[in-house]
Amino acid sequence: MRVVVTGASGNVGTSLLRALGADDAVDEILGLARRQPGGAFPKTEWRTADVGRDDLVPLLRGADCAVHLAWAIQPSHDLPALRRTNVDGSERVFRAVANAGVPALVYASSVGAYSPGPKDRKVDESWPTDGTPTSFYARHKAEVEALLDRFQLERPATRVVRLRPGLIFKRSSGEEQRRYFLGPLFPRLLARQAALAAVPDIGGGLRFQAVHTHDVAEAYRLAVVGAAHGAFNVAAEPTLDARTLARALGARVLPVPASLVRKAMAASWRLRLQPTPPGWLDMGLSVPLMDTSRAREVLGWQPRHSSIEAIRAVLSGIADAEGEPTPPLEPARR
Repeated sequence: MRVVVTGASGNVGTSLLRALGADDAVDEILGLARRQPGGAFPKTEWRTADVGRDDLVPLLRGADCAVHLAWAIQPSHDLPALRRTNVDGSERVFRAVANAGVPALVYASSVGAYSPGPKDRKVDESWPTDGTPTSFYARHKAEVEALLDRFQLERPATRVVRLRPGLIFKRSSGEEQRRYFLGPLFPRLLARQAALAAVPDIGGGLRFQAVHTHDVAEAYRLAVVGAAHGAFNVAAEPTLDARTLARALGARVLPVPASLVRKAMAASWRLRLQPTPPGWLDMGLSVPLMDTSRAREVLGWQPRHSSIEAIRAVLSGIADAEGEPTPPLEPARR
């Protein structure tokens, strides 16, 4: 089996390459990235490719499955550039899959694609995917879900899988997470468990789901080598809120009005003091909690790490400037 992975050098991609490389059903892997990494991965050949610009058909020809992970989060002040990669790039990947005759496509969607929903119960994959209007990330994920709907109508013979994970963390993504979401001014000391005095309870309603990157990679592996199709929610237990995190991290809960946090995020983002626009908070407060029964029953997926373990892993990675020898995960220069 030959598998082509776009965005293979990132948080999920690096773990997926290792998972696929350990699977006897996979013979060859082609990893596509805008910048080639320095590290080696089993069964993997690297090619430089930009999904928003390069001809992808020759790279996909002969593949048994394409996994589309390529996605841009920064620079968050350049929305046209983000759209070229996220929406236009995804459309180009889907078109190339069709033109190259690839029989299976696995796409990296997200909980962010979902329309606002409940925080007191969990929804399945039939929940609407119209996103959160104030979040560019959610809007782009929702647009690509619609593109994939159209692709499936036009290519009913192609097996299509879309995974919708919660927040995805591992230790070696620490420096990437800090760079993408917190910015260079964020002191690493605050990520050390012993230094966490308080966990903010934002508006009393921030409840979210997380999953370890290795477990997400396993879900992708099962989607690639199996026969499943359709959408799958992917998240670990427990559901996270301020009180759950505070207990796990030995901290206290600090209530903070959501409006105050949003204003602070908006001002500091406009001043380029940190890279995360307030739409991310809006999305976190509005997306529903996901029921992962289908992933467990149809894919046969079982997470090996709890959501607390995923959070602890990334916090330790941020504190220690942890990374991997790929451009997105490049460790900080000490």
